[in-house]
Amino acid sequence: MVVPTMDSLPRVPDTHGDVVDEKLFSDLYIRTSWVDAHVALDQIDKGKARGNRTAIYLRSVFQSHLESLGSSVQKHAGKVLFVAILVLSTFCVGLKSAQIHSKVHQLWIQEGGRLESELAYTQKTIGEDESTTHQLIIQTAHDPNASVLHPQALLAHLEVLKKATAVKIHMFDAEWGLRDMCNSPTTPSFEGPYFIEQIFKHLIPCSIITPLDCFWEGSLLLGPEFPVEIPFSFSAMDKRMDKRIMWSTLNPSSLMQTMKKEMSDNISFDFETVEQYMKRAAITSGYIEKPCLNPLNPQCPDTAPNKNSTQPPDVGSILTGGCYGYAAKYMHWPEELIVGGVERNRSGHLKKAKGLQTVVQLLTEKEMYDLWKENYKVHHIGWTKEKAAEVLNAWQRNFSKEVETLLTNSRVSKSYDIYVFSSATLDDILAKFSNPSPLSILIGVIATVFYAFCTLIRWRDPVKGQSSVGVAGVLLIGFSTAAGLGLCALLGIVFNAASTQVVPFLALGLGVDHIFMLTAVYAESNRKEQTKYILKKAGPSVLFSASVTAGSFFAAVFIPVPALKVFCLQAAIVMCFNLAAVLLVFPALISLDLRRRTSGRADIFCCCFPIWKEKPVASTFNNNTRYSNPHSSNTLNNHNDRSTKSATNSQSIQNQQQTHQEEALLSCNEKRIPSFSLSKFAFKYYTPFLMKSWIKFLAITTFVGTVIFSIFVTTRLQDGLDLIDLVPKNTNEYKFLNAQSTMFGFYSMYAVTQGNFEYPTNQRLLQEYHDAFVRVPHVIKNDNGGLPDFWLSMFRDWLNNLQRTFDREFKDGRLTQEGWHSNASSDAILAYKLLVQTGYVDNPVDKTLVTQNRLVDNDNIINPKAFYNYLSAWATNDVFAYGASQGKLHPEPRQYYHVPTEYNLKIPKSLPLVYTQLPFYLHGLTDTSEIKALIGHIRDLSVKFETRGLPNYPSGIPFIFWEQYMTLRASLGLILCCSVIAAFFLVTVLLLSAWAALLVVVNVVASLVQIFGAMTLLGIKLSAIPAVILILSVGMIICFTVHISLGFMTSVGNRERRIHLSMQVSFSPLVHAILTSALAVFMLSTSPFEFVIRHFFWLLLIVLCVGALNSLIVFPIILSMIGPEAELVPLEHPDRISTPSPVMSRNKRANKTVIVHGSRSSRSCNKPHYHHKDVNINDPSLTTITEEPPSWKSSSSSIQMNNDWGNGVTSTNQNSAHYGNNGHYINNRNFNNYNYHHQQYQHPPQQQHSYNIPPPPTTTPLRTPPSTHYHHHQQEHAPQMQNSSKTCNLGNPNNFPPELQSIVVQPEVTVETTHSDTNTTKVTATANIKVELVTPGRAVRSYSFTS
Repeated sequence: MVVPTMDSLPRVPDTHGDVVDEKLFSDLYIRTSWVDAHVALDQIDKGKARGNRTAIYLRSVFQSHLESLGSSVQKHAGKVLFVAILVLSTFCVGLKSAQIHSKVHQLWIQEGGRLESELAYTQKTIGEDESTTHQLIIQTAHDPNASVLHPQALLAHLEVLKKATAVKIHMFDAEWGLRDMCNSPTTPSFEGPYFIEQIFKHLIPCSIITPLDCFWEGSLLLGPEFPVEIPFSFSAMDKRMDKRIMWSTLNPSSLMQTMKKEMSDNISFDFETVEQYMKRAAITSGYIEKPCLNPLNPQCPDTAPNKNSTQPPDVGSILTGGCYGYAAKYMHWPEELIVGGVERNRSGHLKKAKGLQTVVQLLTEKEMYDLWKENYKVHHIGWTKEKAAEVLNAWQRNFSKEVETLLTNSRVSKSYDIYVFSSATLDDILAKFSNPSPLSILIGVIATVFYAFCTLIRWRDPVKGQSSVGVAGVLLIGFSTAAGLGLCALLGIVFNAASTQVVPFLALGLGVDHIFMLTAVYAESNRKEQTKYILKKAGPSVLFSASVTAGSFFAAVFIPVPALKVFCLQAAIVMCFNLAAVLLVFPALISLDLRRRTSGRADIFCCCFPIWKEKPVASTFNNNTRYSNPHSSNTLNNHNDRSTKSATNSQSIQNQQQTHQEEALLSCNEKRIPSFSLSKFAFKYYTPFLMKSWIKFLAITTFVGTVIFSIFVTTRLQDGLDLIDLVPKNTNEYKFLNAQSTMFGFYSMYAVTQGNFEYPTNQRLLQEYHDAFVRVPHVIKNDNGGLPDFWLSMFRDWLNNLQRTFDREFKDGRLTQEGWHSNASSDAILAYKLLVQTGYVDNPVDKTLVTQNRLVDNDNIINPKAFYNYLSAWATNDVFAYGASQGKLHPEPRQYYHVPTEYNLKIPKSLPLVYTQLPFYLHGLTDTSEIKALIGHIRDLSVKFETRGLPNYPSGIPFIFWEQYMTLRASLGLILCCSVIAAFFLVTVLLLSAWAALLVVVNVVASLVQIFGAMTLLGIKLSAIPAVILILSVGMIICFTVHISLGFMTSVGNRERRIHLSMQVSFSPLVHAILTSALAVFMLSTSPFEFVIRHFFWLLLIVLCVGALNSLIVFPIILSMIGPEAELVPLEHPDRISTPSPVMSRNKRANKTVIVHGSRSSRSCNKPHYHHKDVNINDPSLTTITEEPPSWKSSSSSIQMNNDWGNGVTSTNQNSAHYGNNGHYINNRNFNNYNYHHQQYQHPPQQQHSYNIPPPPTTTPLRTPPSTHYHHHQQEHAPQMQNSSKTCNLGNPNNFPPELQSIVVQPEVTVETTHSDTNTTKVTATANIKVELVTPGRAVRSYSFTS
């Protein structure tokens, strides 16, 4: 008989009487560093293996700490759980203080970038970020090919606007209407009767940009709401005109002439100033001379050019070139602003248009606050900017509701579509989108809990089921996620759309991955005190993957884009919370579940059902083995014949036996797996299928092809996040944005000039800056092809007009160098006062300058010395032009009201300007590429003039929304590089394998390329939201691949064998993690927002699919082909380690005694001996001293074991056998295929057989020790079995399976060592000997050890 050598026999770990864990036993040999890195280090130190000692040592350190952690958690499971609940609950309270940012500039503006500094400058200077607030209405026909250039369409537009602008709201005990918050021209202040000034204030209407201003019907929108009464007292006046004035009947020029003629003799009022005011603004006949849309309307004025005409007006011709308001000079509405989707004839006139647009201009929050802060209307409510914003937003919402209500009950909706939109509506949509959906989160958690329950329950073995602990783990992850977000809120980290919509589902999916990883290890063993071993085996994998993922997110925190930074920081913090929960709290739950399992209670309703009793299960015998049936009488003789064969045959048989043993190690893994499990599927079917050559070729070819195709497609990936994507489909806002982007593409912008610039001496540079915008595409021009005037040109025109008046009257003698006469006009007197200004505070007036100075020189340069004196006069006395310029000069010019009768010549000097605006209108901006080109053009222009000394920057919605795309690709590339590099270094440090880290990074980069390609194919444009998902994908894919890489490197064997072992451990948790993440992602598909579905659901689904395919298919194949070397490479066996050496230790029960043939045998040693501090169950023990010289003595003892078997099964007769050994104790345990085969030899009673086996060769002569005799005495009994475990055993089909039995015997041992024949040294010592055997079954058996 050829018996395997001592090192070829696997050693059974010491269980101290517990049930032996064969799964752990086999993992120790084929996943050594994964199970116990100390054993792997011992193998390297003793020359039995080679490998990466540093990596194994690092892993042993982690395992040691995790084992200690698990032991402590198990001892104090209840305390840990109680403290964890308190701590997590405390952090959850922090969610109450969470702040959500929903405004665009709070999300995407780069921190520390130029746009942030520009907005900060605007906020600091003028106290607000926004310059305008608009309420927009677009009208289109039901038929997309129909035109709206006909009177019926404009009359329908008028009907909607009249009712919508009449909306009123009640807030803060006051009524608010459009008149209270609209942007209207400023009226000048006059000296004289108060009622005249009030007449002008009530007559000046709101500024409404509408195509109706080309027709008389446009006056019907201007009101006033109540007709203005002029208190005429003259009968002639009563006969000539109506005392009740409205814009529909008002001729401003005629009214002023009449009032001046009839009232100038009775009241003291400067009608001339008002006339000049109206003349400069081109306020003439108002609307009464404009054509009527309905010439037959009785209210159509007689002065209308088509009054009583039977022909409808030519709307297209009238709208060509735009419309003018009541003040023609300052109120020109460009054609591109009011008419969209146009077609022209050969002469350029409008022939067809698909849409009409009206813009109601409202005040900003600050402007409304400043307007009303001194008014009695708000004195009782504590007027603030916040309350002003509430009033504005409430009115805009009611405006939209009124339009929607009107369309449902009006004939207008039968032919036309009316869409309304406002900035408040957009803010509401973003706020609603940014708020998390509790229902979706709840459904996601419930679905994940249900999935965990269904996958972890065991109907056939309720005691070993894990559904309860799995459900508790999922709830724990949800709890820890909420706590992590609560800590973010407490730290002041704001929330946004990305964090509220993605982080909870991300954390739930990745956290459940770790839960399934621990439960998979928990399911493999039946040990009582096993929490520390669960953490020892699976803890490093969980720790490494979570650390790499969190590290990738932390690396991305340094990117300055707020949305990306906040998302990455919150994701990293939540990942850390989940990691702490998995490694600290979840083991406590396992420890509590162990008590239930130990007591034999079912997994479900353990307190309601009685103790579950298992039935004995007999394993089948495999006849297709090299060994014969144990009942064969020829078995012994066959083995005797084999022992007499040549050495070559002996070695061959030994190699075959070794192969069977190694296969048996794998079989033990499989048999411990439930019948329907993903691990068994991965081990038996999935991985062997992947390892087929044609599958490898197909997978790698497809992988490379998709990467190349994705690279090609990615070049066509567009940037952009259209506003239309932010609103739900089939809503009024969605339809408005669709029509606005396709027909108008209208935006307003401002060119802002800053301080540290001498405006008086650099007027020409400022004018050139303004004129340079004429070459910028998409900027709306005036009728002459130029740009609208800005504040400096209006200021200059006013001064030129005064200079002309002064020159004329000075020539006529009405003014002299010393003053003016009574017949001088108001403008000439004001010009005189301006001319004598020196610009010096200590000497402000010099009359000699009247003939020397010019207000504006021949080069159109305003007198630089008195520039700020002139500015004070212009801003106060030409308020209409000042307001129409939209200059927002800051500091605001000082007020100076000109009074012709006042002889004080001093005009206050305004402070130097630090902020001015140059307004422009943009049109035709329909996609992101056009807007990016425009931004680039304007930015280049801005930089050009800044180098010339003019500090400036552009401002407006296009820059706030789309500025991010100018640096998005660079920022995203930087953040992805940071994440990938951080992942590379972390994987390298944790695995100590640069090649493994490189393969992981290559898989991540290839996955990113494929995700980019999928985005292009699905039409998802690149914006900050997809950028967040791409960063997330790095962490998710790394988490998947690290598990597989760790299992691959810690396994023993060639690459394909290690992939089998790695997938057996990793496949199930990864599949569960992917499926649970998919469940969470599918909850997003219920969102009413197309934006959420398009940019979150589909994109996250792409990430999951690409990550799953590459991690579970491509990455294992790559590892099987070019994967790194194993951490531990055995030198004696190709697929397993050599039998580990024993670790002698003092047993905690050392002073206990056992019955030896009815007597007590002390387990205490008389002499002290060295020992290790702790006993590791994973460490195998030797059955004899194999490395000592072969001269030793031992006491003899006989131990009787009584094991019961149930169900009335009688034991078979066991025949004793006597084995002789010259140097080794033979544990006759053979493995074949997937079963252990113990050879049983039957002989007549009391018959003994001896087999002498030569000792291993030694370098020095050794004294042969006496043979050790093992006496097996036959006994019979009727056992009863209480419990049976699914262990790797076999026996006769009619018998119960053999079982690994651990017998602890600690006799006194004396060892005599002879170094040589001439030099002999006798050493006597006392040692503990642990004997562990494989028994054929649970029967009464006695063992006699004789030395």
